[in-house]
Amino acid sequence: MSYPTDDDQDYPRLTPAVQALIAINIAVLFVQMTALVKYTDMAGWFGFEASGLPAHWWTTVTYMFVHGGVLHLAGNMYALFVFGPRLEHMWHHKRFLWFYVLCGLGGVVFHVLFLRHGVLVGASAAVFGVMTAYAMQWPNDEVYLFALVPMRVRTLVVALLVFNLAMGLLATAGASGANIAYLAHVGGVIAAYVYVRMSASGAMDNVRQRVANLPDADEPPRAIPRALPRSRDRVDEVDDIVAKSKAIAGKRQAALTPRTRRHEAKADELNRVLDKISEHGIESLTLDERRVLEDMSRKLRDL
Repeated sequence: MSYPTDDDQDYPRLTPAVQALIAINIAVLFVQMTALVKYTDMAGWFGFEASGLPAHWWTTVTYMFVHGGVLHLAGNMYALFVFGPRLEHMWHHKRFLWFYVLCGLGGVVFHVLFLRHGVLVGASAAVFGVMTAYAMQWPNDEVYLFALVPMRVRTLVVALLVFNLAMGLLATAGASGANIAYLAHVGGVIAAYVYVRMSASGAMDNVRQRVANLPDADEPPRAIPRALPRSRDRVDEVDDIVAKSKAIAGKRQAALTPRTRRHEAKADELNRVLDKISEHGIESLTLDERRVLEDMSRKLRDL
């Protein structure tokens, strides 16, 4: 599997949260292989096992940083390196980290619900969640499976989901003795799907509300307050106020018109993109429309 094709990439290849996660996982495996008497001790201490709850509650998180070997670690970290940075760039590192942990917890839930035996280790559930979120945001990006076979990200994730679901069902039926937590992977996918769908719905309402509350610079200030009395003895004073207010409004409107037109154009474009998501889903957006959404997301995050 190689990088998604994106000729206009505007995000770093390695973002802070992804870099930290990869470093922690590598460090843990190094300790497993060098500092411990037995290679499996780390899995026993920090791997998740349903029978250990609630006493060993911390293992619901720590299991994500323990791996069964170099190949297990390499596969997970490479997938995180390929799909994580763009997602983190769009969401910011704090939200990305919470999402990562959430998907890992989704893996725990499915493991407990359908298996309840064996020790669960590895970042696979969290990484599958990252891949799912990427596929939901940029479904038509292409990756090269085994560096040879071109495949859309959405197709890759759906194929992996079907494979893991089938293998997980076989494992629960006792037809497979493999210790790979297939259903934990499915749990990470489901957690990611629910999160992205729910946050997309809430984000659209939030963006619409914030755009609607932005001041319209083209609208001049009201010359006369609605409740301002216009008795005979104040006619001259009121007329003077009206004249000054109109003069200020005219200067302000002339000064702000070019900027306001750009603001209105951006707001109209954003509304069009949000309407399209509501009607056809986020996967229907073009690359330019996704950039509009990402730009607004970054601006709102910086407010």
